[in-house]
Amino acid sequence: MVDWWRGAVIYQIYPRSFQDSDGDGIGDLRGVWARLGHVADLGADAIWIAPFFPSPQRDFGYDVSDYTGVDPQFGTLDDFDAVVAEAHRLGLRVLIDQVWSHTSDLHPWFVDSRARRGGRDDWFVWADPRPDGGPPNNWLGVFGGGAWTWEPRRRQYYLHHFLPEQPKLNLRYPDALAAVLDAGRFWLDRGVDGFRLDAIDFMAHDPALPDNPARALAEVPSKPFAMQDHLHDMAAPETTDILAAIRGLLDSYPGAVAMAEVGSQTTRATPLARAGHYTHEDGGPMHMAYSLRMMKQPGDAAGLAAFIAEAEAEAGAGWLVWAFSNHDVARVGSRWGGGDLRAARCYMALLLCLRGSVCLYQGEELGLPEAEVPFDRLQDPFGLTYWPEFAGRDGCRTPMPWTAEAPHGGFTVNGNAWLPLPDAHLNLSVDVQAAKGDSMLAASRGLLAWRKTQPALRTGSLTLRAAEAPLLAFERAESGERLLCVFNLDGAPQHLPWNDGVAVPVPGFEAPADGRLSGWGAAVYRL
Repeated sequence: MVDWWRGAVIYQIYPRSFQDSDGDGIGDLRGVWARLGHVADLGADAIWIAPFFPSPQRDFGYDVSDYTGVDPQFGTLDDFDAVVAEAHRLGLRVLIDQVWSHTSDLHPWFVDSRARRGGRDDWFVWADPRPDGGPPNNWLGVFGGGAWTWEPRRRQYYLHHFLPEQPKLNLRYPDALAAVLDAGRFWLDRGVDGFRLDAIDFMAHDPALPDNPARALAEVPSKPFAMQDHLHDMAAPETTDILAAIRGLLDSYPGAVAMAEVGSQTTRATPLARAGHYTHEDGGPMHMAYSLRMMKQPGDAAGLAAFIAEAEAEAGAGWLVWAFSNHDVARVGSRWGGGDLRAARCYMALLLCLRGSVCLYQGEELGLPEAEVPFDRLQDPFGLTYWPEFAGRDGCRTPMPWTAEAPHGGFTVNGNAWLPLPDAHLNLSVDVQAAKGDSMLAASRGLLAWRKTQPALRTGSLTLRAAEAPLLAFERAESGERLLCVFNLDGAPQHLPWNDGVAVPVPGFEAPADGRLSGWGAAVYRL
């Protein structure tokens, strides 16, 4: 079977903000079903749907209380089945999130483990206090505070890498691992084509629970998590064994794949080295992986060239998924492009020319900038903890603008949207851009269609070419075909130092004239 996922474009849907079908202000599965035509028209190969499972929504679905159900605010299992059927009818594969490093504290498994009943005593990570009553070690939670919470009923601490309401599963324990695999089997039997595995770095830690060493920093950061070298609380070697068990499940379903999320922290290895190890063509347990590190760095030409070189060196034998935006980081349209739609278009072209698969986040095809959500409307616990130094993730999670109609842009009709939709997004709505042949949406559709006609872009090798900033250039090669891809990551025109090759039209971009590439321009040459 051909590996459909190699070079695929995967469109991430955050269902809470995609389309509300029942007027309660929260997106749902019926809304996803209604808007799948947009994703198919864009030219994506697959969708990744963020969590829709039963949850108290303390971390908006990443605190799962039932792995085999649908939260009523998102609909029913019948609604999910309809989404899968419609996606497949449109030629889209379906990946769903699996949050297996932790559960909600309301999950029956944790309730039983806390009470030492049902044989689930060891399904979570429990540890005795230090002699002085303190937690077992100095590990910190990503969302603030310590990583341990005291449970008086067990007279022990339990580990949580995020909120206290998200206790960590002990996937070293065979019964716990078997239980999450059973949950995965449930969804595979319903027709999904694979999983996006959340936070795999937190699936295994050093069982001896040693303290993390302090990290040398020039100044105290706003988030204490950065003050430690995370040598012991993340990415233990046993992670590979856990992932191999997941791969064993997927291999029993032809064509099913796993896309792993690797964090941005350097542990025993860099994020890209971990991604390469997990997806290594010679026995890596995952099909593909992306790292949050891709989205947490400068977007200038020199920085991106260095990062691409690092990716080729450290993950070259694996298979990366390149992503510039998702539901956890500020939108690339603001983070790198400063809200300039020309920049958003250039970064889209760059993303689609890199070696690996691609993940697009809903609204990225529109060039949406990060929304500014006022404090009294913030929902994200991460942002509420660290505001105003860090506003959290709500700014990239605001509702998808389908029309220019205020105040909700076609996202919801009767209800108040769970997050406000900024006026600037209304002017970039799907309907507005679909009516313009030179819009960001038109360019995105053209670029995705063009990529499918270029085998070198989908599966070819990549070799950086020396270029002076703000130019970024690399060659892609496949079966004797060589393409030179050049990007001007600045608003001013730049002289091109090369005159070799035949220009290949790039949708949404003017061809270079008189040896100069326009500001925020992109050019491709067949060598």
